[in-house]
Amino acid sequence: MFSTRNLILEESDIPSYWVFQYYLDIPEQLTGQDIKIKSIFNPNERTASFCIYVDKTIMQYKFKDFSTGRGGNKADLVRLLFNLDYPAATRKMIDDYNNFIKQGGNIDIDFKPAPKWKIDFIKYKTWSVSDRKYWLNYRIGKTMLETYNVKPIDYFTISIEENGEFRSLRVGAGLCYGYLDKQGEVYKIYQPRSKSHKFHKVKDYIQGIDQLKYNQPYLIICSSLKDAMCLKGMGYNIEVIAPDSENTIIKPHIISLLKKKYKKIITLFDNDQAGKQAIKRYMDTYKIEGCTPTICKDISDAMKTYGFEKTHAMIKPILKDVLNK
Repeated sequence: MFSTRNLILEESDIPSYWVFQYYLDIPEQLTGQDIKIKSIFNPNERTASFCIYVDKTIMQYKFKDFSTGRGGNKADLVRLLFNLDYPAATRKMIDDYNNFIKQGGNIDIDFKPAPKWKIDFIKYKTWSVSDRKYWLNYRIGKTMLETYNVKPIDYFTISIEENGEFRSLRVGAGLCYGYLDKQGEVYKIYQPRSKSHKFHKVKDYIQGIDQLKYNQPYLIICSSLKDAMCLKGMGYNIEVIAPDSENTIIKPHIISLLKKKYKKIITLFDNDQAGKQAIKRYMDTYKIEGCTPTICKDISDAMKTYGFEKTHAMIKPILKDVLNK
């Protein structure tokens, strides 16, 4: 005879770690660590980009699939996996969990979120010849960089406290830049020549949002701050912003506010699978149309490879076509 001690009736009582382990058949027990697996929504993915992590504000596991842009909590996972609405997903979780317990399943673990490296110091520097050379490849000058609060970094240190021990690591060699918000706080660090840690995200932030003046008829949502600055420097009657990545969709209340400020909003994302999927998500979610470059993956690469004249000749009719739809 089984014990009813662990049977539940409320979705909120189901441990989030159980949901991810049970439905994704994860071989290791989730005890608070972050893991990455291949996308369950994109069978063609070669490099694992489906991240399962603990949201420490609520002490619950969540997921972010950078291959498709999908993400959310345990209920979102079940909803998307089985194509259910939220009430049906909740009922399925409760039924499956209770059946698991009835069959002798064990959910007792020592759940403790794993510590993460945190930035604790940044030493900025003045612009060097190497810095100017790098950004001018994309026709982005010092004035534009300062407008968007991009600062060159000499080095930064990250630290972690684990099992009562404190460790610190100094990072920074060659090109390194801090992206800062209007309060002067860094939200992202960019190391363009680093293969494994090109970006170090510090916090959520819509890039370019603080620079909007609402004095142009059109707003273009770009895939990156570099693309946004590159496009802004081309002299069109536009303003630009960029989410954390193409896989991060801007929240509805912000889009609603921005739609009141501009004649039209469009997206300009990378000419690859992720970019095209992002364009579709914005169209499906907000009825915001989009486009991609044709001669390169993104605008900044086109500028670096082909220069202003050819990039301008390519992008102007594309933007005009989408803006006039």
